[in-house]
Amino acid sequence: MGIKIIGLGVVSSLGVDVASNMEALKNGKSGIGKKRFVRTRLDFPVGEVKYSNADLHALLGLETQRTVSRTALLGAMAVKEALRMADVPSGVNWGLVSSTSVGGMDLTEHFYREFSLNPKRGRLRYVAGHDCASSTDFIAGYCGIEGFRTTLSTACSSSANAILFASRLLERGVLDYVVAGGTDALCAFTLNGFASLKILDSEPCRPFDRERGGLNLGEGAGYIAMCRDETPGTACACLLSGANANDAFHQTASSANGEGACRAMSLALKRSGLHPEDVDYVNLHGTGTPNNDYSEQAALRRIFGTRIPACSSTKSYTGHALAAAGGMEAVFSVLALREQLCFANLRFENKMDETSLVPQRKTERRLVRHVMSNSFGFGGNCTTLIFGRL
Repeated sequence: MGIKIIGLGVVSSLGVDVASNMEALKNGKSGIGKKRFVRTRLDFPVGEVKYSNADLHALLGLETQRTVSRTALLGAMAVKEALRMADVPSGVNWGLVSSTSVGGMDLTEHFYREFSLNPKRGRLRYVAGHDCASSTDFIAGYCGIEGFRTTLSTACSSSANAILFASRLLERGVLDYVVAGGTDALCAFTLNGFASLKILDSEPCRPFDRERGGLNLGEGAGYIAMCRDETPGTACACLLSGANANDAFHQTASSANGEGACRAMSLALKRSGLHPEDVDYVNLHGTGTPNNDYSEQAALRRIFGTRIPACSSTKSYTGHALAAAGGMEAVFSVLALREQLCFANLRFENKMDETSLVPQRKTERRLVRHVMSNSFGFGGNCTTLIFGRL
């Protein structure tokens, strides 16, 4: 594919920059805990960013009274960091491919609380940023990206698809530089919605463990800045390939044999020119739900047989940040290459009865040349990205 990665930006429950996230990953420190800012009676553990909206306004140098969704604030922080790391000359042709599933829903909820009591009440500025593309427009404006911008929303594979689409824009010469990824904020709607599906764990999640009880929701943003090989820019890794497939099985569940996941991984490998044995580490989708983890391990066995590479789910650190998950985990994949580390699958104790899969029990140094990152979402959307060391 010939795509260089020249910048990284990430915000999660582990911290609001790459350095703090890397430190937590190295030391096996989870960001999952009790919620502080989401207004709902539910008391499930979450991977919440440890800053209020007012704090985020201050960090971004915004006036406190300016109405901006939390989704947009988190995204702006991550994109700003990615652009700062990229450090390319001014005046270049930048584009932004962003993704979200929640959009500005955290503010829409404020409007609805008043409107539901009295249809003549409710502040319209709270719904102005509801649309998914509103966060993209804010991020672009704040970060000075005046050219191409677009928004994707394909559930939990959103930001992986944003990165894949952005790479195609580079390959075809539409853009010289692009920053791509996703952002999502916790809100009552998502917590209540996932609770209604009965897939939230009342304890910190345990992906791939026999006793896993479900997922923990998280929030955050993850973006990578990219350009073609021949374009000026100092690279920290490269995007070798990616692929999207659909499970075509169920609106929210994955098939037992992991058909969509298997197709995405297989096609990504084919496009990269790699063989399964060339993959050194797999950043698993690994939500911690009985269905997802069983389906993903089945797909892994179909691709790798009995020789599954070192693998782990970093959602055990951050929770599942929905559309932002693939972007955050793309950053983590590049960090695994840069630091030559495979990250721990926190709280794993007992392997599933159906498989011999044992993910990383602790973060350890290994030779990591190629990383596969999986993002599988509702609607059967399955995306795999493959990153390589320089």
